[in-house]
Amino acid sequence: MKEKKIPLRKCIGCGESKPKKELLRVVSPKEGEVTLDLTGKADGRGAYICADAGCLAKARKARRLERAFSREIPPEVYDMLEKQLTEAMK
Repeated sequence: MKEKKIPLRKCIGCGESKPKKELLRVVSPKEGEVTLDLTGKADGRGAYICADAGCLAKARKARRLERAFSREIPPEVYDMLEKQLTEAMK
């Protein structure tokens, strides 16, 4: 019997490849604000991050969300993502 392939995604904070279900998806719709996608099915370009505040801090310092989405990300969005991330970890 053939084993089922587990999809891997790379965290934009630490750079480690992990199973998709272990990471949180950050989504950037064509028009609108960057948000945390807990369902993993929202429309728009997605980037993945570990459920760890340290990874978000690394991504913020290296401006990795800006690179992933090819657009400017205001500091308020990072603050909102940090708040959503801490709520999602509970």
